Amino acid sequence: MPTTLRHPGTVLTDHVFPVPLDHARPEGEQIEVFAREVVAAGRESEELPWLLFLQGGPGGGSPRPVGQDSWLRVALRHYRVLLLDQRGTGRSTPANRQSLALRGTAAQQAAYLTYFRADSIVRDAELIRRRLLGENVRWTTLGQSFGGFCTLTYLSLAPEGVREAFVTGGLPGLRTSAEDVYRAAYPRVAAKNAAHYARYPQDVETVRQIAAHLAEHQVRLPDGSPLTVERFQCLGMLLGEGSGSHRLHYLLESAWIRGAAGPELSDTFLEGVRAQVSLAARPLFAVLHEPIYAQRSLSSQGTGWAAQRVRAEFREFDAERATATGEPVLLTGEMIYPWMFGLDPALSPLREVADLLAERSDWPDLYDTERLAGNEVPVYAAVYDGDMYVDRDHSLATARAVPRIRTWVTDEWEHDALRVSDGEVLERLLAMARGER
Repeated sequence: MPTTLRHPGTVLTDHVFPVPLDHARPEGEQIEVFAREVVAAGRESEELPWLLFLQGGPGGGSPRPVGQDSWLRVALRHYRVLLLDQRGTGRSTPANRQSLALRGTAAQQAAYLTYFRADSIVRDAELIRRRLLGENVRWTTLGQSFGGFCTLTYLSLAPEGVREAFVTGGLPGLRTSAEDVYRAAYPRVAAKNAAHYARYPQDVETVRQIAAHLAEHQVRLPDGSPLTVERFQCLGMLLGEGSGSHRLHYLLESAWIRGAAGPELSDTFLEGVRAQVSLAARPLFAVLHEPIYAQRSLSSQGTGWAAQRVRAEFREFDAERATATGEPVLLTGEMIYPWMFGLDPALSPLREVADLLAERSDWPDLYDTERLAGNEVPVYAAVYDGDMYVDRDHSLATARAVPRIRTWVTDEWEHDALRVSDGEVLERLLAMARGER
């Protein structure tokens, strides 16, 4: 039986759905998918339309709201919301180093993880829709970042389930390979570095000093894992968030302390770095990050650690060279590198699994371009001009290729706008939809 509880201004009902691991074999192995229904207090008996929230990631559980916070403040005026923990995340059947060890060999674990991409997530959603709403009732979807990628997969596989779709920072390139993604991403990350250093010029020297120190000393984070120069550079992931540059600066302010042997990196700083670079809470983000771009029609060679290979084309991210020449040391962005699986304790048991997934060449296509060319589902998408994670031009190319996608292109917000804008972004998209109805 579903569990129901009350929060200030909301009523929450927990649902657990058994779903096939492989939807092509519905009678085969079953896993569980968890979803939380949220409705405004006092409206729980109303016949409200449903909105399915598709979280960013991959590998991120759905939000755990307290009352009508963030975008729910707007959504709950119009909808009954379903917060989906995509398979492998949150309270759904987990997929991490602990649970995957039960699957057997690295090859068996890798084969299992091939069922955790957007195509399987969408098929889970369709099964849940039919069980909750009935066969003929459609719902609205709201996809943030990777959730927007899932939205285009949904419109490719089962558009009959979707009444309308909202997308924030997540229109994918339909014919964009992993190499294409990173080749476009590194210049955007470099631009974010330049903007940060212009805002906080003192950080140029601080970052250079930290990089030089790490190159000469063995430093470990509080969890015992090594902090290398390249791992330190991963703090650039912060630069794609609205307040990320400021948070990075405050973290760098705490870098140094005078110890018994002279200046050393402070425990405060090292714990802040650990919190940013550890992927213990979302290992699927690392293992499946490049496979979310893999489609057999784009490449017959797999992703092959595309972020690492493409990085070699952008010498400005070489910290050793920058330190030697006196140039700013650039931090990296939303990239997953093979060496992460040797440094992060949560990932190290999955190194061989990740290699096998990087080598896989027969990934099914995620987007049906012919079907999308005849799309009839209205889609309202926020595209962020300076988005560090999802390329603006790739998004707009998709909008031109798929009928009934309307875009709002804005430089007012960064990629995390849905979460931090107190519902303003969703309000704008709803206004676009109301204008067409």
